[in-house]
Amino acid sequence: MDSTRVTEHPTSHERPQGGAGPTDPRGALLRTQEPMRTAPATALPAQARMGDAPAEPGTAAPCAKSGQAPSEHAQPALSEHSQPSAAEPDPHRPRPAPETIPAQPGGEPDRSGGAGGGLERRSGQGVPPGAPMPMRRDGDRLRFVGAATRRIARGIDLDEIVMGLCRATVPTFSDAILVYLREPLPVGDERPTGPMVLRLRRTDRIPEERDTEGGFMPVLQPEQPVDLAVVTAEQCEVRPGGALAEVLRGVRPVFADAPAAHDALPELLGPDAELTVPTGQRAILAPLRGRRRVIGAAVFLRRPERMAFEQDDLLVAAQLATHSALGIDKAVLYGREAYIADELQRTMLPEALPRCTGVRLAHRYLPAAETARVGGDWYDAIPLPGSRVALVVGDVMGHSMTSAAIMGQLRTTAQTLAGLDLPPQEVLHHLDEQAQRLGTDRMATCLYAVYDPVSHRITIANAGHPPPVLLHLGGRAEVLRVPPGAPIGVGGVDFEAVELDAPAGGTLLLYTDGLVESRLRDVWTGIEQLREKLAATAQLTGPDHPPPLEALCDEVLDMLGPGDRDDDIALLAARFDGIAPSDVAYWFLEPEEMAPGRARRLARHALSRWGLEELTDSVELLISEVVTNAVRYATRPVTLRLLRTDVLRCEVTDDVPQLPRLRQARATDEGGRGLYLVNRLAKRWGATRLSAGKVVWFELNQA
Repeated sequence: MDSTRVTEHPTSHERPQGGAGPTDPRGALLRTQEPMRTAPATALPAQARMGDAPAEPGTAAPCAKSGQAPSEHAQPALSEHSQPSAAEPDPHRPRPAPETIPAQPGGEPDRSGGAGGGLERRSGQGVPPGAPMPMRRDGDRLRFVGAATRRIARGIDLDEIVMGLCRATVPTFSDAILVYLREPLPVGDERPTGPMVLRLRRTDRIPEERDTEGGFMPVLQPEQPVDLAVVTAEQCEVRPGGALAEVLRGVRPVFADAPAAHDALPELLGPDAELTVPTGQRAILAPLRGRRRVIGAAVFLRRPERMAFEQDDLLVAAQLATHSALGIDKAVLYGREAYIADELQRTMLPEALPRCTGVRLAHRYLPAAETARVGGDWYDAIPLPGSRVALVVGDVMGHSMTSAAIMGQLRTTAQTLAGLDLPPQEVLHHLDEQAQRLGTDRMATCLYAVYDPVSHRITIANAGHPPPVLLHLGGRAEVLRVPPGAPIGVGGVDFEAVELDAPAGGTLLLYTDGLVESRLRDVWTGIEQLREKLAATAQLTGPDHPPPLEALCDEVLDMLGPGDRDDDIALLAARFDGIAPSDVAYWFLEPEEMAPGRARRLARHALSRWGLEELTDSVELLISEVVTNAVRYATRPVTLRLLRTDVLRCEVTDDVPQLPRLRQARATDEGGRGLYLVNRLAKRWGATRLSAGKVVWFELNQA
């Protein structure tokens, strides 16, 4: 930089008034290579009009109209800093720069030459036609840095930030850029292990259609552009104590011809760096430092025919590197937070619903937005004793990480309570107590339903949740009338359960309020629209065939408009298939010694009626063992039930709450081998505690 005294350039781009000095507040001089000296008007070339040939240096400018040299008393020609006449506006007056990255002075008409090409005002070097010229004023640099940092700050993820850096600098600041990032990138306070490895993340350069001079340095075939991805190394390992490590530790950008960068660039770019890096001050190596450590490096390159970088360009490179590094640091933290949110969603919500007897299930979950992947909505299906299934849907207030954590606790509590086979109203009562223990402001709504495929009945209890909708087989959609109840967390309220018919072929839809309520409609309007949507979808498949369950869920979500996504959406659909009475065999056995033998005979007759004689031996053996254990301790009649679905299921219920445990019997033990036989012969088996006793069940595959 020269030592010329520089004043602030006016942002309005107006020229100073005639006779104004460098310190006059009415205007300021553009920066020039040499200090301005007082000289006659004829010592400066006259301002040429559009299309006129430039005047030779040291000669008088021709008259504007006649082309003759001005006389001794002629009006002096306009100098570069004089005020143009009001009658004839100056055609070369600069226009205000746009808000985006400003165009360089090379894009303006050159005052020292014609419209195409010319001499660069500072260095006197030639500039090819159409090539961007370097910035010549501090105002240009300030506007460029402001626009470039805004473009970098718009990025959210890592690729957007790196692309913003490349697009902001090429070709305005440099002809090419190489961005190296640490691999793996450290997150937060994590201490990286192992050596520092930098990998080339992205390269950018002037497009080939504008590449008229070939590469950045003369190569074997100058007519072929240099491919930066081929010439440069894909990754490098930073040697402790090496030249590259010293430059990165210093943080400040350096020129390529600086002693510190002489050996650092070949270490970063590879052995072919001399084919990529121009000579002189046409390359800048800028370390990228985040909040706590160096995370990469950027290399800015200019062509040999371009003007070299100046000392002030190091400050520009430092600003770009700082903003990019901080943006990358935030993007890495944001990516980790998004990963945690995804993992939380995967853990809190069921990956897949269980297969339950007599019912088919489908589910959907939509977050409130891409930036809030997890909320407080949840759904669940829990198998219960007696081939029943509990259907649960709930909504915790809010859709933040805190809401998701509370949702996870309530869902776990609901699963535990369901395992105790409590009535639906009792489950909601205990959930209400749990919500009050979590905090006074922990509010949630929940709907808990228990479906029995044998009796074709469903029991529903509600805690401030939108009512479910039942789609009948004939195509009629009905909003079930269930007591609304108070939300979970209010405390001191009772919940009421109702028992309703669940006809075979019907479809029950449980949902959260995000499906039916938004800024554009209230909840009851949305429920009515949902009912109409279900009825219209059922008409497409006819009165005798219910619509496919997965397709029905997609059709329901299609009712959402552009402005209807204000909250999370959880949807659970249950298709009631039920179990036909002809596929159920049910008996009561008195707790006496003859009960196992009677159970074997009843099972044999049922299997013969169903055409499953090949399972007779296995079923008789297993029933005999389970019934024997039941009648040994029971005081009331024991229940035996056989269910024929896709498998054969046997259930034995008694009034003893202690659950049997599988153990390894010793050679001298007389008992303890019954459950061992059940475990070896049955496809599945289990024992579940009831409110008054227990049920032991096993399943066998049908041949």
